[in-house]
Amino acid sequence: MNPFLYRGKKLYCESVALDDITNKVGTPAYVYSKNGIADNFVKIDHAFEGIPHRICYAFKANSAPHILRLLAELGAGADVVSGGELQLALENGFSPKKIVFAGVGKTDPEIELAIEKDILAINVESRQELKIVAEIAARMNKVAPIAIRINPDIDIEGHPYLTTGKQANKFGIGLEEAIAGFQWAAQQKSLRIVGVHNHLGSMITKSLPYTKSAETLANLVLDLKRQGIHLEHIDLGGGIGVDYHRVLADDGDPFTVDPRVIAEQTLPVLKKTGCEILMEPGRAIVGPNGALLSTVLYRKVTKGKTFIIVDAAMNDLLRPSLYGAYHAILPVSKSGKGVEEIVDVVGPVCESGDFLAQNRELMPLDRGDLVAVMTAGAYGYTLASNYNTRPRPVEVWVDEEHFEVIRERETLFKDMSCRG
Repeated sequence: MNPFLYRGKKLYCESVALDDITNKVGTPAYVYSKNGIADNFVKIDHAFEGIPHRICYAFKANSAPHILRLLAELGAGADVVSGGELQLALENGFSPKKIVFAGVGKTDPEIELAIEKDILAINVESRQELKIVAEIAARMNKVAPIAIRINPDIDIEGHPYLTTGKQANKFGIGLEEAIAGFQWAAQQKSLRIVGVHNHLGSMITKSLPYTKSAETLANLVLDLKRQGIHLEHIDLGGGIGVDYHRVLADDGDPFTVDPRVIAEQTLPVLKKTGCEILMEPGRAIVGPNGALLSTVLYRKVTKGKTFIIVDAAMNDLLRPSLYGAYHAILPVSKSGKGVEEIVDVVGPVCESGDFLAQNRELMPLDRGDLVAVMTAGAYGYTLASNYNTRPRPVEVWVDEEHFEVIRERETLFKDMSCRG
Protein backbone atom coordinates (compact mmCIF):
# COMPACT_ATOMS: atom_id res chain seq x y z
CA MET A 1 0.00 0.00 0.00
CA ASN A 2 1.12 3.55 -0.81
CA PRO A 3 -0.97 5.88 1.36
CA PHE A 4 0.27 9.12 -0.25
CA LEU A 5 -1.59 10.71 -3.14
CA TYR A 6 -2.37 14.06 -4.73
CA ARG A 7 -5.90 15.37 -4.56
CA GLY A 8 -5.94 18.29 -6.89
CA LYS A 9 -2.75 20.19 -6.13
CA LYS A 10 -2.33 19.03 -2.52
CA LEU A 11 -0.42 16.01 -1.28
CA TYR A 12 -2.32 13.80 1.18
CA CYS A 13 -1.55 10.96 3.53
CA GLU A 14 -4.68 8.83 3.60
CA SER A 15 -7.43 11.50 3.89
CA VAL A 16 -5.37 14.26 5.54
CA ALA A 17 -3.69 17.08 3.61
CA LEU A 18 -0.06 17.28 4.66
CA ASP A 19 -0.11 21.06 4.91
CA ASP A 20 -2.88 20.72 7.53
CA ILE A 21 -0.41 18.73 9.61
CA THR A 22 2.45 21.21 9.21
CA ASN A 23 0.12 24.10 10.07
CA LYS A 24 -0.34 22.47 13.48
CA VAL A 25 3.03 20.86 14.26
CA GLY A 26 5.54 22.72 12.06
CA THR A 27 8.55 21.18 10.32
CA PRO A 28 10.62 19.07 10.16
CA ALA A 29 7.98 16.43 10.84
CA TYR A 30 7.74 12.71 10.26
CA VAL A 31 4.29 11.59 9.11
CA TYR A 32 3.23 7.93 9.04
CA SER A 33 0.17 6.12 7.73
CA LYS A 34 -1.30 3.91 10.46
CA ASN A 35 -3.42 1.92 8.01
CA GLY A 36 -0.60 1.56 5.50
CA ILE A 37 1.63 0.03 8.18
CA ALA A 38 -1.11 -2.40 9.19
CA ASP A 39 -1.85 -3.29 5.57
CA ASN A 40 1.78 -4.09 4.73
CA PHE A 41 2.14 -6.28 7.83
CA VAL A 42 -1.01 -8.20 6.94
CA LYS A 43 0.16 -8.71 3.33
CA ILE A 44 3.42 -10.31 4.49
CA ASP A 45 1.69 -12.33 7.20
CA HIS A 46 -0.92 -13.70 4.77
CA ALA A 47 1.75 -14.65 2.24
CA PHE A 48 2.99 -17.36 4.62
CA GLU A 49 -0.39 -18.61 5.80
CA GLY A 50 0.24 -22.06 4.31
CA ILE A 51 2.65 -23.01 7.11
CA PRO A 52 3.04 -22.32 10.87
CA HIS A 53 4.87 -19.01 10.92
CA ARG A 54 5.59 -15.84 12.84
CA ILE A 55 6.32 -12.37 11.41
CA CYS A 56 8.79 -10.68 13.78
CA TYR A 57 8.94 -6.94 13.08
CA ALA A 58 12.49 -5.55 12.94
CA PHE A 59 12.53 -2.77 15.55
CA LYS A 60 15.59 -1.09 14.08
CA ALA A 61 13.52 0.15 11.14
CA ASN A 62 11.24 2.31 13.29
CA SER A 63 10.69 1.93 17.03
CA ALA A 64 8.02 4.59 17.63
CA PRO A 65 5.96 3.14 20.53
CA HIS A 66 2.59 3.77 18.82
CA ILE A 67 3.77 1.75 15.80
CA LEU A 68 5.09 -1.02 18.04
CA ARG A 69 1.79 -1.29 19.92
CA LEU A 70 -0.14 -1.40 16.64
CA LEU A 71 1.97 -4.29 15.34
CA ALA A 72 1.79 -6.14 18.65
CA GLU A 73 -2.01 -5.90 18.50
CA LEU A 74 -1.91 -7.36 14.98
CA GLY A 75 -0.03 -10.39 16.32
CA ALA A 76 3.51 -9.51 15.25
CA GLY A 77 6.57 -10.83 16.98
CA ALA A 78 9.67 -8.69 17.56
CA ASP A 79 13.16 -8.84 16.09
CA VAL A 80 15.42 -6.85 18.44
CA VAL A 81 19.14 -6.13 18.32
CA SER A 82 19.81 -4.43 21.67
CA GLY A 83 18.73 -4.49 25.28
CA GLY A 84 16.96 -1.19 24.69
CA GLU A 85 14.87 -2.66 21.87
CA LEU A 86 14.14 -5.72 24.02
CA GLN A 87 12.89 -3.49 26.81
CA LEU A 88 10.76 -1.52 24.32
CA ALA A 89 9.22 -4.76 23.07
CA LEU A 90 8.28 -5.84 26.57
CA GLU A 91 6.85 -2.40 27.40
CA ASN A 92 4.73 -2.23 24.24
CA GLY A 93 2.77 -5.44 24.30
CA PHE A 94 5.05 -8.07 22.75
CA SER A 95 4.99 -11.44 24.47
CA PRO A 96 8.49 -12.61 25.44
CA LYS A 97 7.72 -15.81 23.53
CA LYS A 98 7.46 -13.75 20.33
CA ILE A 99 10.83 -11.97 20.70
CA VAL A 100 14.07 -12.95 18.97
CA PHE A 101 17.31 -11.18 19.90
CA ALA A 102 20.12 -10.90 17.33
CA GLY A 103 23.35 -8.89 17.14
CA VAL A 104 27.05 -9.67 17.16
CA GLY A 105 27.88 -7.68 20.29
CA LYS A 106 25.37 -8.51 23.02
CA THR A 107 26.61 -7.42 26.43
CA ASP A 108 26.38 -9.64 29.50
CA PRO A 109 23.53 -7.55 31.00
CA GLU A 110 21.61 -7.79 27.71
CA ILE A 111 22.03 -11.57 27.66
CA GLU A 112 20.94 -11.74 31.30
CA LEU A 113 17.80 -9.73 30.50
CA ALA A 114 16.92 -12.01 27.57
CA ILE A 115 17.37 -15.12 29.73
CA GLU A 116 15.46 -13.64 32.66
CA LYS A 117 12.50 -12.73 30.44
CA ASP A 118 12.57 -16.16 28.75
CA ILE A 119 12.29 -14.83 25.20
CA LEU A 120 11.72 -17.04 22.17
CA ALA A 121 15.37 -17.14 21.07
CA ILE A 122 18.77 -15.58 21.54
CA ASN A 123 20.28 -15.66 18.05
CA VAL A 124 23.91 -16.51 18.75
CA GLU A 125 26.44 -15.10 16.27
CA SER A 126 29.78 -16.65 17.30
CA ARG A 127 31.15 -19.70 19.09
CA GLN A 128 32.47 -17.51 21.88
CA GLU A 129 29.05 -15.92 22.35
CA LEU A 130 27.53 -19.42 22.54
CA LYS A 131 29.91 -20.29 25.37
CA ILE A 132 29.20 -17.01 27.20
CA VAL A 133 25.42 -17.50 26.96
CA ALA A 134 25.83 -20.99 28.41
CA GLU A 135 27.98 -19.67 31.28
CA ILE A 136 25.58 -16.83 32.10
CA ALA A 137 22.53 -19.12 32.03
CA ALA A 138 24.29 -21.64 34.30
CA ARG A 139 25.21 -18.87 36.75
CA MET A 140 21.55 -17.73 36.76
CA ASN A 141 20.38 -21.33 37.21
CA LYS A 142 18.35 -20.94 34.01
CA VAL A 143 18.15 -22.60 30.61
CA ALA A 144 18.74 -20.17 27.72
CA PRO A 145 16.80 -20.69 24.46
CA ILE A 146 19.26 -20.32 21.59
CA ALA A 147 19.26 -20.29 17.81
CA ILE A 148 22.54 -20.17 15.91
CA ARG A 149 22.79 -17.57 13.17
CA ILE A 150 24.53 -19.05 10.19
CA ASN A 151 26.37 -17.11 7.52
CA PRO A 152 25.46 -18.94 4.29
CA ASP A 153 27.75 -16.85 2.04
CA ILE A 154 24.86 -15.75 -0.20
CA ASP A 155 25.22 -12.48 -2.10
CA ILE A 156 22.12 -10.24 -2.37
CA GLU A 157 23.99 -8.05 -4.90
CA GLY A 158 23.10 -4.89 -3.01
CA HIS A 159 24.86 -2.02 -1.25
CA PRO A 160 27.83 -3.37 0.74
CA TYR A 161 26.62 -1.65 3.91
CA LEU A 162 23.31 -3.53 3.60
CA THR A 163 24.77 -6.99 2.94
CA THR A 164 25.07 -9.30 5.97
CA GLY A 165 25.16 -12.87 4.62
CA LYS A 166 28.61 -12.98 2.98
CA GLN A 167 31.69 -14.49 4.60
CA ALA A 168 33.33 -11.07 4.61
CA ASN A 169 30.57 -9.73 6.88
CA LYS A 170 30.74 -9.72 10.67
CA PHE A 171 27.45 -11.57 11.10
CA GLY A 172 26.76 -15.24 11.80
CA ILE A 173 28.79 -18.45 11.77
CA GLY A 174 29.92 -20.51 8.77
CA LEU A 175 28.03 -23.75 8.13
CA GLU A 176 30.65 -26.24 9.30
CA GLU A 177 31.41 -24.26 12.45
CA ALA A 178 27.67 -23.86 13.08
CA ILE A 179 27.15 -27.64 12.99
CA ALA A 180 29.91 -28.03 15.57
CA GLY A 181 28.25 -25.30 17.61
CA PHE A 182 24.89 -27.09 17.55
CA GLN A 183 26.59 -30.34 18.60
CA TRP A 184 28.34 -28.60 21.50
CA ALA A 185 25.17 -26.74 22.56
CA ALA A 186 23.21 -30.00 22.63
CA GLN A 187 25.51 -31.20 25.42
CA GLN A 188 25.02 -28.12 27.62
CA LYS A 189 22.44 -28.34 30.40
CA SER A 190 22.09 -24.54 30.46
CA LEU A 191 21.15 -24.29 26.77
CA ARG A 192 18.02 -25.30 24.85
CA ILE A 193 18.36 -25.33 21.07
CA VAL A 194 15.22 -23.89 19.50
CA GLY A 195 16.16 -22.83 16.00
CA VAL A 196 18.48 -21.67 13.28
CA HIS A 197 18.67 -18.12 12.00
CA ASN A 198 20.04 -16.27 9.02
CA HIS A 199 19.64 -12.76 7.64
CA LEU A 200 21.15 -11.99 4.26
CA GLY A 201 20.86 -8.22 4.33
CA SER A 202 18.52 -5.37 3.51
CA MET A 203 16.88 -4.10 0.32
CA ILE A 204 16.72 -7.54 -1.31
CA THR A 205 15.21 -7.14 -4.77
CA LYS A 206 14.89 -10.78 -5.91
CA SER A 207 13.40 -13.97 -4.49
CA LEU A 208 16.45 -16.10 -5.38
CA PRO A 209 18.49 -15.26 -2.23
CA TYR A 210 15.56 -16.40 -0.08
CA THR A 211 15.24 -19.62 -2.09
CA LYS A 212 18.95 -20.34 -1.70
CA SER A 213 18.89 -19.65 2.04
CA ALA A 214 15.74 -21.77 2.52
CA GLU A 215 17.44 -24.73 0.83
CA THR A 216 20.59 -24.25 2.92
CA LEU A 217 18.64 -23.99 6.17
CA ALA A 218 16.34 -26.91 5.40
CA ASN A 219 19.29 -29.18 4.57
CA LEU A 220 21.00 -28.13 7.80
CA VAL A 221 17.88 -28.80 9.89
CA LEU A 222 17.39 -32.25 8.34
CA ASP A 223 21.08 -33.10 8.85
CA LEU A 224 20.86 -32.08 12.52
CA LYS A 225 17.67 -34.12 12.90
CA ARG A 226 19.52 -37.21 11.73
CA GLN A 227 22.05 -36.49 14.48
CA GLY A 228 19.29 -36.33 17.09
CA ILE A 229 19.20 -32.51 17.29
CA HIS A 230 15.65 -31.28 16.71
CA LEU A 231 14.92 -27.63 15.91
CA GLU A 232 11.60 -25.88 16.44
CA HIS A 233 11.93 -22.98 14.02
CA ILE A 234 13.77 -21.70 10.97
CA ASP A 235 14.31 -17.95 10.83
CA LEU A 236 14.70 -16.65 7.25
CA GLY A 237 15.52 -13.13 8.43
CA GLY A 238 14.16 -10.01 6.78
CA GLY A 239 15.41 -7.73 4.03
CA ILE A 240 12.38 -7.38 1.74
CA GLY A 241 13.17 -4.21 -0.20
CA VAL A 242 10.92 -1.33 -1.19
CA ASP A 243 11.03 0.71 -4.37
CA TYR A 244 11.98 4.27 -3.42
CA HIS A 245 10.68 5.51 -6.76
CA ARG A 246 7.13 4.18 -6.26
CA VAL A 247 5.86 6.73 -3.78
CA LEU A 248 2.24 7.49 -4.68
CA ALA A 249 -0.92 5.44 -4.46
CA ASP A 250 -1.16 5.02 -8.23
CA ASP A 251 2.48 3.89 -8.60
CA GLY A 252 1.73 0.26 -7.71
CA ASP A 253 3.01 -2.05 -4.97
CA PRO A 254 6.18 -0.66 -3.32
CA PHE A 255 7.77 -4.07 -2.57
CA THR A 256 10.82 -4.89 -4.70
CA VAL A 257 10.04 -8.60 -4.30
CA ASP A 258 6.52 -9.85 -3.68
CA PRO A 259 6.23 -11.65 -0.29
CA ARG A 260 3.87 -14.13 -1.97
CA VAL A 261 6.61 -15.09 -4.44
CA ILE A 262 9.08 -15.58 -1.58
CA ALA A 263 6.56 -17.86 0.12
CA GLU A 264 5.75 -19.79 -3.06
CA GLN A 265 9.43 -20.48 -3.72
CA THR A 266 10.54 -21.29 -0.16
CA LEU A 267 7.62 -23.09 1.50
CA PRO A 268 7.85 -26.36 -0.49
CA VAL A 269 11.34 -27.06 0.82
CA LEU A 270 10.71 -25.61 4.29
CA LYS A 271 7.57 -27.68 4.91
CA LYS A 272 9.68 -30.86 4.83
CA THR A 273 11.40 -29.80 8.06
CA GLY A 274 8.23 -29.54 10.17
CA CYS A 275 9.57 -26.30 11.64
CA GLU A 276 7.77 -23.05 12.29
CA ILE A 277 9.00 -20.31 9.92
CA LEU A 278 10.05 -16.88 11.13
CA MET A 279 10.44 -13.77 8.99
CA GLU A 280 11.85 -10.41 10.16
CA PRO A 281 10.64 -7.60 7.88
CA GLY A 282 11.06 -4.00 8.96
CA ARG A 283 11.53 -1.60 6.05
CA ALA A 284 8.84 -3.37 3.98
CA ILE A 285 6.25 -2.68 6.69
CA VAL A 286 7.00 0.93 7.58
CA GLY A 287 9.23 2.37 4.84
CA PRO A 288 6.66 3.34 2.19
CA ASN A 289 4.28 4.53 4.91
CA GLY A 290 6.31 7.49 6.10
CA ALA A 291 7.43 10.89 4.81
CA LEU A 292 9.61 13.65 6.23
CA LEU A 293 8.03 17.06 5.78
CA SER A 294 10.30 20.09 5.50
CA THR A 295 10.11 23.80 4.75
CA VAL A 296 12.31 25.60 2.23
CA LEU A 297 14.37 28.23 4.06
CA TYR A 298 16.41 29.69 1.23
CA ARG A 299 17.12 29.37 -2.44
CA LYS A 300 20.82 29.91 -3.15
CA VAL A 301 22.32 30.17 -6.62
CA THR A 302 26.08 29.99 -7.08
CA LYS A 303 28.15 29.68 -10.22
CA GLY A 304 26.78 26.59 -11.93
CA LYS A 305 24.81 25.33 -8.89
CA THR A 306 21.40 25.88 -7.33
CA PHE A 307 20.83 24.90 -3.71
CA ILE A 308 17.43 24.50 -2.08
CA ILE A 309 18.12 24.87 1.65
CA VAL A 310 15.46 23.23 3.81
CA ASP A 311 14.97 22.92 7.57
CA ALA A 312 15.45 19.12 7.59
CA ALA A 313 19.00 17.84 7.62
CA MET A 314 21.24 14.78 7.79
CA ASN A 315 20.60 14.56 11.53
CA ASP A 316 16.88 14.08 10.71
CA LEU A 317 17.34 11.68 7.77
CA LEU A 318 20.82 10.22 7.49
CA ARG A 319 20.35 7.72 4.66
CA PRO A 320 21.23 10.03 1.73
CA SER A 321 24.49 11.10 3.40
CA LEU A 322 25.34 7.64 4.75
CA TYR A 323 24.48 5.45 1.75
CA GLY A 324 23.94 7.91 -1.07
CA ALA A 325 20.36 6.67 -0.80
CA TYR A 326 17.62 8.01 -3.06
CA HIS A 327 14.44 9.49 -1.60
CA ALA A 328 11.88 11.07 -3.91
CA ILE A 329 11.08 14.68 -2.99
CA LEU A 330 7.62 16.00 -3.77
CA PRO A 331 6.02 19.43 -3.33
CA VAL A 332 3.30 19.37 -0.70
CA SER A 333 1.38 21.83 -2.88
CA LYS A 334 1.83 21.85 -6.64
CA SER A 335 2.36 25.41 -7.81
CA GLY A 336 2.60 24.79 -11.54
CA LYS A 337 5.16 27.55 -11.79
CA GLY A 338 8.15 27.35 -14.11
CA VAL A 339 9.93 24.34 -15.52
CA GLU A 340 11.94 21.68 -13.73
CA GLU A 341 15.53 22.53 -12.79
CA ILE A 342 18.47 20.58 -11.45
CA VAL A 343 19.18 21.37 -7.80
CA ASP A 344 20.76 20.06 -4.62
CA VAL A 345 18.38 19.85 -1.66
CA VAL A 346 20.48 20.47 1.44
CA GLY A 347 20.02 21.07 5.14
CA PRO A 348 21.42 23.52 7.71
CA VAL A 349 23.99 21.16 9.25
CA CYS A 350 27.59 22.33 9.04
CA GLU A 351 28.77 19.52 6.73
CA SER A 352 29.13 19.39 2.96
CA GLY A 353 27.73 15.87 3.28
CA ASP A 354 24.45 17.28 4.58
CA PHE A 355 22.09 16.71 1.67
CA LEU A 356 18.74 15.05 0.98
CA ALA A 357 19.18 15.01 -2.79
CA GLN A 358 21.92 15.92 -5.26
CA ASN A 359 21.55 16.91 -8.90
CA ARG A 360 17.82 16.29 -8.65
CA GLU A 361 15.35 17.55 -11.24
CA LEU A 362 12.56 19.34 -9.36
CA MET A 363 9.93 21.96 -10.01
CA PRO A 364 11.07 25.43 -8.81
CA LEU A 365 11.00 25.81 -5.03
CA ASP A 366 11.36 28.97 -3.02
CA ARG A 367 11.26 30.20 0.56
CA GLY A 368 8.24 28.93 2.48
CA ASP A 369 7.40 26.05 0.15
CA LEU A 370 6.78 22.67 1.77
CA VAL A 371 8.34 19.46 0.51
CA ALA A 372 7.82 15.81 1.40
CA VAL A 373 10.83 13.49 1.46
CA MET A 374 9.18 10.19 0.61
CA THR A 375 9.60 6.57 1.74
CA ALA A 376 11.06 7.78 5.03
CA GLY A 377 9.19 5.50 7.41
CA ALA A 378 12.18 3.20 7.91
CA TYR A 379 15.64 4.18 9.17
CA GLY A 380 14.59 7.81 9.48
CA TYR A 381 13.84 8.75 13.06
CA THR A 382 15.73 5.70 14.38
CA LEU A 383 18.95 7.11 12.86
CA ALA A 384 18.21 10.69 13.86
CA SER A 385 20.57 12.52 16.20
CA ASN A 386 21.14 15.83 17.92
CA TYR A 387 24.16 16.68 15.77
CA ASN A 388 24.76 20.46 15.70
CA THR A 389 22.53 20.47 18.82
CA ARG A 390 19.44 20.18 16.67
CA PRO A 391 16.23 18.84 18.24
CA ARG A 392 14.81 15.69 16.69
CA PRO A 393 11.57 16.09 14.71
CA VAL A 394 7.99 15.59 15.80
CA GLU A 395 6.32 12.32 14.74
CA VAL A 396 2.69 12.17 13.61
CA TRP A 397 0.52 9.36 12.34
CA VAL A 398 -2.58 9.50 10.22
CA ASP A 399 -5.64 7.31 10.62
CA GLU A 400 -7.98 7.98 7.69
CA GLU A 401 -9.16 11.60 8.17
CA HIS A 402 -7.54 12.09 11.58
CA PHE A 403 -3.95 12.70 12.66
CA GLU A 404 -2.24 12.55 16.03
CA VAL A 405 1.17 13.52 17.41
CA ILE A 406 2.78 10.27 18.57
CA ARG A 407 6.09 11.79 19.69
CA GLU A 408 6.58 15.46 20.50
CA ARG A 409 9.34 17.50 18.93
CA GLU A 410 12.37 17.81 21.18
CA THR A 411 12.97 21.23 22.63
CA LEU A 412 16.16 23.02 23.56
CA PHE A 413 17.44 21.82 26.02
CA LYS A 414 14.89 20.21 28.27
CA ASP A 415 14.53 16.83 26.58
CA MET A 416 17.59 16.61 24.36
CA SER A 417 20.33 14.10 25.01
CA CYS A 418 23.03 16.80 24.74
CA ARG A 419 22.42 19.27 27.55
CA GLY A 420 24.12 22.59 28.05
